[in-house]
Amino acid sequence: MSAILIGVIVVPVVALAALIVRRRTEGGPPAKLVSEPGARRTLFPFVSSALSRRALDAALRLARAESATLVPVFLARVPLHLPLDAQLPRQAAIAIPLQEAIEQRAGAYGVPVDCRLERGRTYRHALRQTISDERFDRIVIAAAVDGAHGFLPDDVAWLLAHAPGEILVVRPGAEDQLVPIAPRPPRRTMVNGRRASRNRRDVLRSS
Repeated sequence: MSAILIGVIVVPVVALAALIVRRRTEGGPPAKLVSEPGARRTLFPFVSSALSRRALDAALRLARAESATLVPVFLARVPLHLPLDAQLPRQAAIAIPLQEAIEQRAGAYGVPVDCRLERGRTYRHALRQTISDERFDRIVIAAAVDGAHGFLPDDVAWLLAHAPGEILVVRPGAEDQLVPIAPRPPRRTMVNGRRASRNRRDVLRSS
């Protein structure tokens, strides 16, 4: 491993209400930020039905300071009785609102976002696929402690031993969660002269 930066951030418990859309603002969405070719990339793997706002903010602050692109990766666990490329509608319903919330928060920081979804039999398997498939300079992850959503100590240790680049581990509080924004109604587009529903869940289910 070329370099490892381990930061453990202890935060108090706070009460917070926690594949790709534009940030909502009055007067319409702003232009989507586009990452520059070859720009630095900060990988942000996350899991479950909630994610740490503190960990996300740490990743966004670093990305902004380095003019980097944030790469949020939702890790989806696929049961053994299903093929890895099976449709995952229940997990899609979790991943999409969280990715929307991440893009909304990244817009406030002025950080471009490149959302991803990675499949695996376990979170560690999905992490292995992620570090194999993605180009990145740093990884920021939340540790699962004190009831918080994140990665277990064994997964963090595995990541430190196998992932390249710098790694920042954030320890959030149990209620430090980012609430997804309310879902938008499906867009309708014309297909062969007929109106048809089309939304991001269709894309994720077939990915």
